[in-house]
Amino acid sequence: MERGNGIISQILSGFITFLRKFIFNILSVGPVPNHIACIMDGNRRYAKKLNLMEGAGHRAGFSALMSMLQYCYELGVRYVTIYAFSIDNFKRDPEEVQSLMDLLQEKIEGLVKEESIVNRYGVRVYFIGNLKLLKEPVRLAAERAMLATAKNSKEVLSICIAYNSTNEIVHAVQDACEEKLDEVKALEASGAGYGLIRLGGNELDERDYPVKVTDIEKHMYMAVAPDPDIIIRTSGETRLSNFLLWQSAYCYLYSPSVLWPAIGFQHFLWAILNFQRNHFYLDKKRKRP
Repeated sequence: MERGNGIISQILSGFITFLRKFIFNILSVGPVPNHIACIMDGNRRYAKKLNLMEGAGHRAGFSALMSMLQYCYELGVRYVTIYAFSIDNFKRDPEEVQSLMDLLQEKIEGLVKEESIVNRYGVRVYFIGNLKLLKEPVRLAAERAMLATAKNSKEVLSICIAYNSTNEIVHAVQDACEEKLDEVKALEASGAGYGLIRLGGNELDERDYPVKVTDIEKHMYMAVAPDPDIIIRTSGETRLSNFLLWQSAYCYLYSPSVLWPAIGFQHFLWAILNFQRNHFYLDKKRKRP
């Protein structure tokens, strides 16, 4: 009896996979997003709603994430970014923060196992944010995962941890200014000068500013990926919560009312369809000088 049920389950699973790939083949006729970012909102509310133990919502959220990653990679989305832990989350109850850190460490270590989705799809993993804020076990686990996947080149997964956009922008501006200052000092030491001091009090033209937008962008934590095409935020919220503010000017924001652990294939499908419907408008905006 159990063997029979197992065979039926395998047949059903195979049929669902075939149907999903068939749908993705149809979707691929239209524009396919290159980069999808996710704000995984609603894990705690999901656990509370179902009277689950503390931390169970985040574990359910991780399972939902694995499904979403599979959908992305099957469709051909090369870059996926997830908002795993904000700098602001450190303000939560210390016991909750520690529980989340323990779960993060466990799941990070699981990413590099041979049978993981990372190795199955050839995914390179980046941990994005101010990693100095993490406790040593979590930081070391993140560093090991990045090193273990450094040779993977098919897909890219960026995990934003100890991250927010304010910190990212400040960090990038500081690094860009320091880089330019070092260049100025080197040129002055060689006697070449840098042209920053104008005789007669002439004002600098915008094109002559020593620090340009491109200088800042190359120092962004998210310089490892292009700007997102879609940001998915569950639980019906339309706030970005200090996530990818610099990079999200021309992306499509999809905000289903479902809590993150309950997100499914139908929500992913609707996000792609709405992106395709709005692609021409967003692409036109992006290309406008």
